[in-house]
Amino acid sequence: MNLNLFLNSHTSSKWKRIGIQKRAGVALPLFSVYSKSSIGSGEIPDIRLLIDWCRLTGNSMIQLLPLNELGNDNAPYNSVSSFAIEPMYISLRKLKDADLRPFRSELKILKNDFPAGTDMVNYDVRKEKKILLKKIFSSTDINNCKKFKEYFNMNFHWLKYYCLFRILTDLYNNASWEEWDLKHKYIAPFTSEKLLIKYKDEVNFLCWIQWQLYEQLLSVKRYAKKNKVLLMGDIPFLTSRNSADVWAYKNYFKLQLSSGAPPDMYFSKGQRWGMPPYNWDNIVADKYGYIKQKLKYAENFYDMYRIDHFVGLFRLWTIDLKTPLEEGGMKGMFDPPEESYWEEHGKILLKVMIDSSSMLPCAEDLGTVPYCSDKVLKEFGITGMDVQRWQKNNIDGFTEPEKYRINSVATISTHDSSSFPSWWENEAGTTDEVLFRKIFEKYNLSADKYDELKRLLFDTGSLRGGRLKWKEEIKDINILLNILGLSYNDAEEIIELYSSAYNEKKNFLKYLGTEIKNGQRATADLIKINLEKISSASSVFCIQLLTEFLYLDGNILERFKRSDYRFNFPGTVHKQNWSIVMPVSLEELNLMETNNSIKEINLKSGRI
Repeated sequence: MNLNLFLNSHTSSKWKRIGIQKRAGVALPLFSVYSKSSIGSGEIPDIRLLIDWCRLTGNSMIQLLPLNELGNDNAPYNSVSSFAIEPMYISLRKLKDADLRPFRSELKILKNDFPAGTDMVNYDVRKEKKILLKKIFSSTDINNCKKFKEYFNMNFHWLKYYCLFRILTDLYNNASWEEWDLKHKYIAPFTSEKLLIKYKDEVNFLCWIQWQLYEQLLSVKRYAKKNKVLLMGDIPFLTSRNSADVWAYKNYFKLQLSSGAPPDMYFSKGQRWGMPPYNWDNIVADKYGYIKQKLKYAENFYDMYRIDHFVGLFRLWTIDLKTPLEEGGMKGMFDPPEESYWEEHGKILLKVMIDSSSMLPCAEDLGTVPYCSDKVLKEFGITGMDVQRWQKNNIDGFTEPEKYRINSVATISTHDSSSFPSWWENEAGTTDEVLFRKIFEKYNLSADKYDELKRLLFDTGSLRGGRLKWKEEIKDINILLNILGLSYNDAEEIIELYSSAYNEKKNFLKYLGTEIKNGQRATADLIKINLEKISSASSVFCIQLLTEFLYLDGNILERFKRSDYRFNFPGTVHKQNWSIVMPVSLEELNLMETNNSIKEINLKSGRI
């Protein structure tokens, strides 16, 4: 591996600190795993069992989805604070400087009421945990707790706004801050101080919870370091509109706009996320203090961090709030609008971020990517993401792993995509019907003509889940153009869809170098072959979702390969978003026979 890319970059000191070597790792949201002692969902001390599993399998990285405090939609990328950790992840049995003996029966009842390991997370546990935490806190003497006082004083710059936001949210019956009375909506320093004094006990309670979470995460980081496993945090690029950050620092955000993403071949209507974009002029005027403080706090817990929506550092797709919701992200514009400024804009922000923390940044550079992105990643020695199913060339379909970027994370799937077996059985070789229809709207075709073309091009008998499977007889572009009655130039978008999907399964099997029949369903053997293939990538990191490793077990594969078993359906309100739970406990994970196969794969690819 050519190390010069990293050694001669802006992040060279951070690479030297963690060690420049090929690594393998696992990615997951903490809510989706659980141990025998968990209450309701995964808890911070459970990460220790993941670290143990990494040691067994030769993985040396754990990438955690955001642990920030959740809002009403439970989406980890729509947090109510860039600093506060979600209290649901606290282990009540591991509280520091607290006498739990009077609460043993209540702990037992809570665990019985909210057993971990159910099909989906029951987020009601958040409220019930807080009730019991309040009782425990009330019996604790924080005045004699030196470490809590130190934490309180060191972090009060953000804790005060977080506490005020939570207190006022309760006073207004969970209404958004935009619906509060003016004196609280636009709060003055005098009013803030009065509230902090009036609700002193509640402020101390909220800060005490955050301190306990802080201590539990510190303990996990120490354990990871002892076992030579790196922890990667996920720093949400944006923050919920209804958050302590936006309420307290309104001047840092453009509140008349929503952030999102423009239409592409995967999201025909684009995306509208709801979070307000940054007002960079005001953040710059304050010398990036807000950005620096966020990273400095995260540095307590992580060796590395993932920059969510990295391309947003160059420019962010913004939509006016007056735009009807049904139009998604179709009508918007980039901010800043001048493409000539994007590279400079991103580099300035990156330099600030790198100089503000000892953590090594990694980038999520997916979506509509500006030309300058890859250049900047190389210059700064930052990894992007090479997602297997989207790495294609114009010659024989899929890009060979040895041609992946050295500065990348090679991965089979993401938390926003389907899993590999679901993609293989339901999506490979197909085209999204909504996107296909959207392209054809440009030709002003009648409904009858559109239906006729769909019938001529696709095997409508196999249509399911909004996917269209190309007929085998459409063997080349000339046949496609004859049916369409269009020239090559007029049909470029349709040709792109066709080229990407036609013979996709056959091309993928050729890429894997296996003789498994084209129409075969996903099997444990196919899963293993694919894990071996992605692990052979030239990418410095190879990180897979925990589910992709679990599919090596044939029983788990058959039970959990369905299309709705995924972490998130982007751009939708779906009952299973951010709710699925792994089919085995962390204790069982550490005993699985497939662990030997994972270790062999990592050994063979030189990632141990």
